[in-house]
Amino acid sequence: MNMELNQDTTRRPLEYVKGVPLIKYFADALGPLESFQALPDDLLINTYPKSGTTWVSQILDMIYQGGDLEKCNRAPIYIRVPFLELNDPGDPSGLETLKVTPSPRLIKSHLPLALLPQTLLDQKIKVVYVARNAKDVAVSYYHFHRMEKTHPDPGTWDSFLEKFMAGEVSYGSWYQHVQEWWELSRTHPVLYLFYEDMKENPKREIQKILEFVGRSLPEETVDLIVEHTSFKEMKKNPMTNYTTAPQEFMDHSISPFMRKGGCWPTRGFGAGGSSSWSLAIVTQLGASPGVRLQLCSLPSSPRHGWGLENHLHRGAE
Repeated sequence: MNMELNQDTTRRPLEYVKGVPLIKYFADALGPLESFQALPDDLLINTYPKSGTTWVSQILDMIYQGGDLEKCNRAPIYIRVPFLELNDPGDPSGLETLKVTPSPRLIKSHLPLALLPQTLLDQKIKVVYVARNAKDVAVSYYHFHRMEKTHPDPGTWDSFLEKFMAGEVSYGSWYQHVQEWWELSRTHPVLYLFYEDMKENPKREIQKILEFVGRSLPEETVDLIVEHTSFKEMKKNPMTNYTTAPQEFMDHSISPFMRKGGCWPTRGFGAGGSSSWSLAIVTQLGASPGVRLQLCSLPSSPRHGWGLENHLHRGAE
């Protein structure tokens, strides 16, 4: 990346596109993205922000490279897996990067369905979607706003949390995002994964990904992928931890891009706040019986519920 940020380009207000708030530079990218043409062997990685996007991107790149570590260190993750709506000043856009990315391409996006280029849906491009419990997302997204300077200043934690719950942050409502992608999985080739399941048993989830993309690897290679996509390894790997991005763009002295990578459901909330928000999540997701997402309680099947009753009695770790 080669980006010079100044007071005129940082911390701009969000812009609304089809009712969805986005940072200005990503909103500006949507017009050019109308010309984007998906290829049949493209694979889309979609998540709400701070839900394991870089993690699953590294897993998939390692799968595509047959576990070859040297190949996976050929470039930072944001080059190996282009960010579809990226449009930061002074850098190639996601669209420009994709034009020179050889097939089969891995494509990252956080876009909700209303803003996704139609070509990806029309061509039935395979999608790996990862959902993470909203409380961990909110905490991580808050610290990301603090260090990533194209986002609006998050203000206090309490004020940011109110905006997050109201869907007044970039990419809009977490509730709607996880719901609509779940619903899409009924009619479109979507592998819907859960961050908490990936933490509990990464090898099992990597095997799901392998089956979904129609590839097989020796068990020792899968074990290698598990090892090198662990949070510990990725946090110290400059090809995955975004330390190669200029400080003017991401200030790791404020907060590292990869902070904890864990599952601390009540951190930053307090008992009362945690309970009231869990109720809000139940209310918001109640209209969509398919999306009963886990809140760090890990049932045998990820589609059986987010274990709210267990979550409410769990202390901060």
